[in-house]
Amino acid sequence: MPSTPCNVVVLLSGSGSNLQALIDSSSAENSPIRIRAVVSNRADAYGLQRAAAAGIDTVVLEHAGFDDREAFDAALMAHIDGFAPDLVVLAGFMRILSGGFVRHYQGRLLNIHPSLLPKYKGLHTHRRALEAGDVEHGCSVHFVTEELDGGPLVVQAVVPVAPGDTADSLAQRVHHQEHQIYPLAVHWFAQGRLRLGEQGALLDDQPLPASGHLIRP
Repeated sequence: MPSTPCNVVVLLSGSGSNLQALIDSSSAENSPIRIRAVVSNRADAYGLQRAAAAGIDTVVLEHAGFDDREAFDAALMAHIDGFAPDLVVLAGFMRILSGGFVRHYQGRLLNIHPSLLPKYKGLHTHRRALEAGDVEHGCSVHFVTEELDGGPLVVQAVVPVAPGDTADSLAQRVHHQEHQIYPLAVHWFAQGRLRLGEQGALLDDQPLPASGHLIRP
């Protein structure tokens, strides 16, 4: 395990519940991570308040002030790199990132998505799972590549769909699992156990299956 904490920068656009799970895990004794900063493209994101309450530096960079995605991403990279991150974590960051941004952080950029990828890339995943009649739903942590929600999977948590579930009730149970598996994946990375290889994600130098490490209830 590395002797110094892994510097993490978190990007978000909303409430920051996954950020809170990371903050809670980072406060544990001998935690391998140190959250250096939280960056948001929305000044009203509640996640910024969570960060401030934890004494974490915050940056607001609103995308509306830039001519195009590439210009915004270039400014975003400059802010992020100012904190010398070992890992960049997307926690509900509602921006499609440019190829240049993704390549810049290749192998040190993680995202969490509220479905059992490759199912239901994009938005409205809980509603789509219910409309399809799925008996299982869940969430996925993956390395970010230039394919939207298509990078190598690290860990997935399965959530059974209950009779009478609504999109909201299903989302609540999925969120609970997100808060378990995201700190787990981040800690694996920080401990030097998780990395991105040429053929996909590796845990303890062993290739993970295409579905990642699967956690079932």
